[in-house]
Amino acid sequence: MLLYWIILPIVWVLARLVWRIEVIGLEHYKAVRDGRAYVIASNHIANLDPVFIAIAVMDWRRMCVLAKEELFKNPFAGWFLRCMGAVSIERGKGDTATVEKVTNACRKGIGVLIFPEGTRTKNGKLGILKSGAFVIAASAGADMLPCRIIYNTKDGKLHPFCRIRVAFGPAIPAAELQITDATHKVTALRHMKSRLKTALETLLEENAFEGRQPRPEASQPEAAVQPPVPDAQGPANP
Repeated sequence: MLLYWIILPIVWVLARLVWRIEVIGLEHYKAVRDGRAYVIASNHIANLDPVFIAIAVMDWRRMCVLAKEELFKNPFAGWFLRCMGAVSIERGKGDTATVEKVTNACRKGIGVLIFPEGTRTKNGKLGILKSGAFVIAASAGADMLPCRIIYNTKDGKLHPFCRIRVAFGPAIPAAELQITDATHKVTALRHMKSRLKTALETLLEENAFEGRQPRPEASQPEAAVQPPVPDAQGPANP
């Protein structure tokens, strides 16, 4: 934790030297940052997305970020990720131990950052949402805070010296993320995904850079409901 306190302000300065970062809706983050359990659910475009979110909230209490195991193979990258609160998860291998560890931390009021798409998108548009973020939020009794990262570039991707907006929306209350009827689990998860998707798309529409208003996106098929091991994780490799 001491290294996090040292590294965070250094990263904040370096990031703002390279990019122009604007934070919108920080009051929504502060509203859930009162000791309750919360999950930040963000779109995912670049490897540095979790870093931008961390410096956007600039919270001295370290968040827990789910990241795929492959990112930890490089010793320096693994060290940096762990300092920033990342937890490795083995995708597709039923890593229930990590899920339970993260869920327990969330119950204690530690923020959890998850990318529900499960991977980075190539065009900046929102991909299909997986079930993992909702499973953790429901198990921990956590509010879900929508977050949209927007890059002011032609292709919607991160480039040096571009403008960046990190926008937070009103939280989805924990009570509305509970699955009370197991026989309707699939329907309940589909409704939750639809609600988060709408919130994330609204954040883009309301906060898009001038001249880069998003075009209506074609509807995408719903992802199949996954077992209670999140396919959502931190930044993916190129």
